[in-house]
Amino acid sequence: MNWTLAFEPLLPFWLLAAIGIAALVFILPGLVRRMRGALWRTLAAALLFLALLNPVALREDRDPLPTVVAVVTDQSASQTLDGRDKATAEAKDALLKRLADFRDLDVRTIDAGGGIATDGTHLFGPLGNALSDVPPDRVGAVIMLTDGEVHDVPQKRADMPGAGPLHVLLSGHDGEKDRRIVIDAAPRFGIVGENQTIKFRVLDDGIANPAPARVTITLDGNALSTETVTPGVASEFTLDIAHGGPNILEFEAEPLPGELTPINNRAVAEIEGIRENLRVLLVSGEPHAGERTWRNLLKSDAAVDLVHFTILRPPEKQDGTPINELSLIAFPTRELFAEKIDQFDLIVFDRYQHRGVLPTMYFDNISRYVRDGGAVLIAAGPDYANDGSLYDTPLAPVLPVAPTGKVIEEPFFPGVTDLGKRHPVTRDLDGSQFDPPHWGRWFRQIDVEKPEGEVIMKGAEDKPLLVLNRVEKGRVALLLSDNAWLWARGFEGGGPHVDLLRRLAHWLMQEPELEEEALRARATGDQLTVERQTMADKADPVIVVSPSGKRTTLALTAAEPGLWRATLKAGEIGLWRVEEGDKRAFAHVGSANPREFLDARSTPDLLKPLVQETGGRIARMADASGALDLPRIVPIRSGSSLSGSDWIGIHMTDASVLKGIIRVPLFGGYAGAAAFLALLLLLFPAGMTWFREGR
Repeated sequence: MNWTLAFEPLLPFWLLAAIGIAALVFILPGLVRRMRGALWRTLAAALLFLALLNPVALREDRDPLPTVVAVVTDQSASQTLDGRDKATAEAKDALLKRLADFRDLDVRTIDAGGGIATDGTHLFGPLGNALSDVPPDRVGAVIMLTDGEVHDVPQKRADMPGAGPLHVLLSGHDGEKDRRIVIDAAPRFGIVGENQTIKFRVLDDGIANPAPARVTITLDGNALSTETVTPGVASEFTLDIAHGGPNILEFEAEPLPGELTPINNRAVAEIEGIRENLRVLLVSGEPHAGERTWRNLLKSDAAVDLVHFTILRPPEKQDGTPINELSLIAFPTRELFAEKIDQFDLIVFDRYQHRGVLPTMYFDNISRYVRDGGAVLIAAGPDYANDGSLYDTPLAPVLPVAPTGKVIEEPFFPGVTDLGKRHPVTRDLDGSQFDPPHWGRWFRQIDVEKPEGEVIMKGAEDKPLLVLNRVEKGRVALLLSDNAWLWARGFEGGGPHVDLLRRLAHWLMQEPELEEEALRARATGDQLTVERQTMADKADPVIVVSPSGKRTTLALTAAEPGLWRATLKAGEIGLWRVEEGDKRAFAHVGSANPREFLDARSTPDLLKPLVQETGGRIARMADASGALDLPRIVPIRSGSSLSGSDWIGIHMTDASVLKGIIRVPLFGGYAGAAAFLALLLLLFPAGMTWFREGR
């Protein structure tokens, strides 16, 4: 409660000014001449003028507001090292107990920095959110319990929430040492089969003369090499990109005796393997309506280098025209099928019939090429059922079906088999979920027998239409109809020919995403997702191995036909391994080189400039023996010092909230005796003036 004086003039300002000037003109000569009664006349005029100003006494009723103290607790991953979390919890409990002994304090506790470290520890962001409803002048102090590894420290005082000092109670202890490994340079992408160089360093923080350290290097969890390096000196490692997709390269330095944590002894470089343009050889035989379907599809794929030859002049159609008068390019059979056959990722025979263009010995080469890891696709027409069929060549042992010699000429809807619904090549083809499928019909199919491998599409009379097979290291596919072009031309609405044929070609070229038996893992934030692609009716549980070696059994649930999935919350940063039988998958959780562990030692350096600018103090929360040793807490009402050698201060504010105002006019109103006294006060000088002048 306090009193203040205010004026509420009874007349406009200009009129008051005129009255004041007139009064001065009236009384000034008397004062100059020192006439009898001049002083009383002046006092009477002054009191009358004051009455016209209408002075009012105001009394405010206010309730004081408590001073806000923010206690911020660092719960980041680095706080789990060396018992810091336990010491911090004890310090927090003791601090809150001490603050509870003070009156007029609003203590706000803020837990921040938890979860998987990706971009360091953020404490000031959560602090600002927690104090967003508090005026800056009500914040008496901010007390942080942290190891000092804070990565969102404001650059200047004005950007810090609140106007009070910042005090830091530091976990950890002096003289800490730690080993860490840093990736200085690593490519994000690499061509499969080519070499890439990674530059890295081992750093021993807190060690004056570090000894050489051994670094184990693994690729997708498989050991590659062990290198001996000198800490602080840049080293290089060169590797061959083994496969397409993520190649996860992990560097792990041997532990340093007595170090804080081995987590930052590991560093990960993830290199996305990119296949150099796939080389495809397309050999077209007898011309037909869909001859350009395969060519157009392969040419539209920027990742494919296509070599295309069409047999326009088979041997039985010689007409005596001299070779030097023909404009056709000679078929370089020896170069393609003997010298450079291993350079191709896929060979496609589109309605090719063996008529002596390719010598029989070259089919032996193609068969050997398949067994060694190559791929052959046969888009068959009547040529596969008649004389000169590719099944009548040395290629037959690697082909999955034998022709019966019958060509089925009737309309039918190509359908996906039960096996095909689980296969990545034909799963989820647009229109396949209906019966009959929502796509156009075909009209010709080659009848076959003795199917091997996987029949993923069926045609007329439910006979095999698309057959896939693995032969040792290679793959073979037979499409037993030459009517796929009808879908490309939009006949009866067309069909998903691009998806089907492109997936088929990429499965043959062993693209990882189209493997029918595969185990995959990927990390999104702190979520680890595991997928199992299988042709079996169910998927067995998988074993998930955390970076620290903890093994967890994870059951999978069906997501789609042939695809099983599960999600796990990952509580550790680093390389996670998933196992199921002989299959392995890897995913790295968190930042590849987390900022949180770039230097795990507790430090005052990051917060020190802001603490000094706000008048706060940094102190260890425990002494050298580990015993709790908190500074005293002192409330400060005035003064420039907000901390001392053994104490931290809280700037107590005078903030209050207004409850009401009492208004008392001094020259009028209904104040009773006050109004009567005011009238006497006005009349008394006038009477004295009359008295003095009347003598």
